[in-house]
Amino acid sequence: MAAPDPYPRPPLDRAALTAALIRPGGMWERIEVVPEAGSTNTELAARGRSGAPHGSVLVADHQSAGRGRMGRGFSTPPRAALTVSVLLRPAVPTGRLGWLSALMGVAAVGAVRRTTGVKAALKWPNDLLVPETLRSGPGGGDGKLAGILAEVDFSSGGPAVVAGIGINVSQSRDELPVDTAVSLRGEGAADVDRNVLLASLLGEFEELYTVWAAAGGDAERSGLAAVYRDVCTTLGRRVRVHLPDDRVLDGVARAIDAEGRLVVDGPGGERALSAGDVVHLRPGV
Repeated sequence: MAAPDPYPRPPLDRAALTAALIRPGGMWERIEVVPEAGSTNTELAARGRSGAPHGSVLVADHQSAGRGRMGRGFSTPPRAALTVSVLLRPAVPTGRLGWLSALMGVAAVGAVRRTTGVKAALKWPNDLLVPETLRSGPGGGDGKLAGILAEVDFSSGGPAVVAGIGINVSQSRDELPVDTAVSLRGEGAADVDRNVLLASLLGEFEELYTVWAAAGGDAERSGLAAVYRDVCTTLGRRVRVHLPDDRVLDGVARAIDAEGRLVVDGPGGERALSAGDVVHLRPGV
């Protein structure tokens, strides 16, 4: 008789999630669980243009055409990852909306640490990873657990933001798309129940968002910037930043400013970067 699978992949339980998260006066208005979606961000944005309210959540058991930053695509095995997007209609200055991807990242760090015991952190601007020094699985270097993508749509008047995340949960090594990717399973997670993880993620997000929105989206006054800096493993590291114009900047990540930009001390002095792909360099590189 075969031994039971220590990492089963049951479908998400919409009824349990609704009972845990939707309450009078709470942030979440509806939670929609679908068997499959191309991209939860794309599909939720379409719902937003059709009038879906602030606090709508779309989560897919299988995402077949996910989208990351800079148009990168990805897919996940059925029920092996947590792929979820949330629709927000924040009444804050437009220039502060960029903090929402950071807010999702901070919420994800808290949820992963609390529910699984995996020592997650953030790489600027919005990658959830397990730092090399805290890895429990095989392989060297930082391991990427998740990517985050936040998109703003002004087509319906005021800004609507869709923030999405895809967390690798129970994939085996050969199911991961690249060598630098890791899963909670591979990093020795104490629990890989996606229902528990999603409930924790949305609970953390609601708590952070409520304070941030009440502060008018001011990341410093709300404390979001301080918490982000605490969990961002990029700070203090030697980095190589691939900039959107195809240039490369090497230097030391000195700070994250009030606008969420990474301040890199490189040739010619310090530069504040609003976008770029960061590589954490090992000593001696």
